[in-house]
Amino acid sequence: MKTIFSGIQPSGTITLGNYIGAIMQFTELQHEYNCYFCVVDQHAITVQQDRLQLRKNIKSLAALYLASGIDPDHSTIFIQSEVPAHAQAGWMLQCVTYMGELERMTQFKDKSEGKETVSSGLFTYPALMVGDILLYKTDVVPVGDDQKQHIELTRDIAERFNKKYNDIFTIPEIRISKNGARIMSLQDPLKKMSKSDENQKATITILDDPKQIEKKIKSAVTDSEGIVRYDKDNKPGVSNLLNIYSILGKISIEELEAKYEGKGYGEFKSDLAEVVVNAIKPIQDRYYELIDSKELDDILDQGADKANTVAYKMVKKMENAMGLGRKRK
Repeated sequence: MKTIFSGIQPSGTITLGNYIGAIMQFTELQHEYNCYFCVVDQHAITVQQDRLQLRKNIKSLAALYLASGIDPDHSTIFIQSEVPAHAQAGWMLQCVTYMGELERMTQFKDKSEGKETVSSGLFTYPALMVGDILLYKTDVVPVGDDQKQHIELTRDIAERFNKKYNDIFTIPEIRISKNGARIMSLQDPLKKMSKSDENQKATITILDDPKQIEKKIKSAVTDSEGIVRYDKDNKPGVSNLLNIYSILGKISIEELEAKYEGKGYGEFKSDLAEVVVNAIKPIQDRYYELIDSKELDDILDQGADKANTVAYKMVKKMENAMGLGRKRK
């Protein structure tokens, strides 16, 4: 059975975009692959975090993984910092990653733009991400299209290491969802829906209450045409809403266009709000059962134990290949 690895940063409550673009994929793939789903908390500290809020976000994200349908009997769910091999692998791979490769990473450019001080971790963390993936002999990495560059870097570094030291790494393939890989902002449909967006109307989170969801969708940017029609270039706002409706409502965009022919945006948005609320209510119910439970801690303990066993073996192979430490008999 092939292996999948993926991780999400605990930098805030996951958005509807995270759920559609990533977690929905995870729940579908877990029955076909050996899956490792990680809360990448070490990535989160590349920017300043409040200590108590970060700990809260870590558990919240783990609970949302489970509440969204990731089954610990089929998948390994764990917290990155509880598996020391990630930091160890990240350092070794940093030493075979070139400065020019890191300078070309668009996420570093975006996150550092306009800032007077930027942590070195923000610059080098792609090497840590490479380690995350390669530790588990990952065959497939499901990502949104904005993460494609990171997986291409992973492939390059894995091939370089294999040629320079020893052929120990699996070269992972990229898997991008055909639908919903990039859910856009409700207020600026030309940019991705993001946890870090300062405009709260732009983002729906999985823990928003029904009134919040309805209000955000009704205030979503559309256009003056008043026609529910998919046209990504000329009607990005409406097209984004149609995408969300189609995926969560399990109805084709063509059927939606026919359903709302001759009707305005008001009815369309009202119905979409109901679809979103109904889709995430079971997730919220399960989340609140899990968040302070022993069940959640037990699952994370089991996940850390399994991940530690697998990752430790790969770190030892890496150290041996690079000549680190003593050769033990």
